[in-house]
Amino acid sequence: MHVLFALCLLPFGAIHFLPTIVAALRGSRSVVGIFLLNLFLGWTVIGWIVALIWAFRSEPKYVYAYSPMQPRRF
Repeated sequence: MHVLFALCLLPFGAIHFLPTIVAALRGSRSVVGIFLLNLFLGWTVIGWIVALIWAFRSEPKYVYAYSPMQPRRF
């Protein structure tokens, strides 16, 4: 019975902390804030949606800029 409970708890825990997982995978600056919002207000639907929107809209820590390649002339 405990194994069944643990197997059910893992997917629901992952869904509950989905905003934190998204923010961490995107390399967001606000991972700690999103985690705290998700931890304390994630059990409400509105808190979870706000955390998910914040995770998708937050800027990453590092932004890579590439210079355009100059064509070589021979």
